[in-house]
Amino acid sequence: MADEAPGAGGYVVLREAGAGQWVVVGDVDRQPGLTARKSRVQAVRDAIGREPAEGEVYAALPRSEWRTARQL
Repeated sequence: MADEAPGAGGYVVLREAGAGQWVVVGDVDRQPGLTARKSRVQAVRDAIGREPAEGEVYAALPRSEWRTARQL
């Protein structure tokens, strides 16, 4: 994951690989000017480099939440 300043906004994008199994796809910066929902959708597009295909499931977690979760 990128070593960025603590205040840097961004998302860690995950793809569902199977029931209850998630794979980290990427770590992307937040696009300014978008609502939270649109920003997460854009984060997925940025991480995979395309529109998600039908049936693919992704999650975009705030980078700050990801860092906190990794400390447990």
